Amino acid sequence: MGLAERRGVERFRNDEYPGWKAKIDQAAGFEVPVEVAWDELATEGYASDYGSFFPKVYFQPLVDALTAVTVDEMGQSAVRAGLKKITVRDSREYFSAQGFAFEQGVLTIDHKADTNVDYGAERAKGLQQTLEAGL
Repeated sequence: MGLAERRGVERFRNDEYPGWKAKIDQAAGFEVPVEVAWDELATEGYASDYGSFFPKVYFQPLVDALTAVTVDEMGQSAVRAGLKKITVRDSREYFSAQGFAFEQGVLTIDHKADTNVDYGAERAKGLQQTLEAGL
């Protein structure tokens, strides 16, 4: 990861991520721990696009999925009882819902940061289905 990528990640992490974290907590109905592998999300050559890519690939679909699952009291209770942590990463292996998992209370979002960026609705649906199947 070069200097431009490190700066881009740091800028997003400090300036934009706190707002996304608040939205995630609001959608979940509680302050859920979120672990982001920032160094993995930094895709070489795309530092100027992180402000667009990260929300579209990771955070908006996550907020949308949590909002859909917690639409009623049953979903809210299930999420509070079952969701212990969210992990966001980019192992460079996955570019679809195949990279989503919910095991032992940990929701993992593993998706390439620079691939299928504009398919947020599909990612949200995949995350929702992954959560609902495990709760």
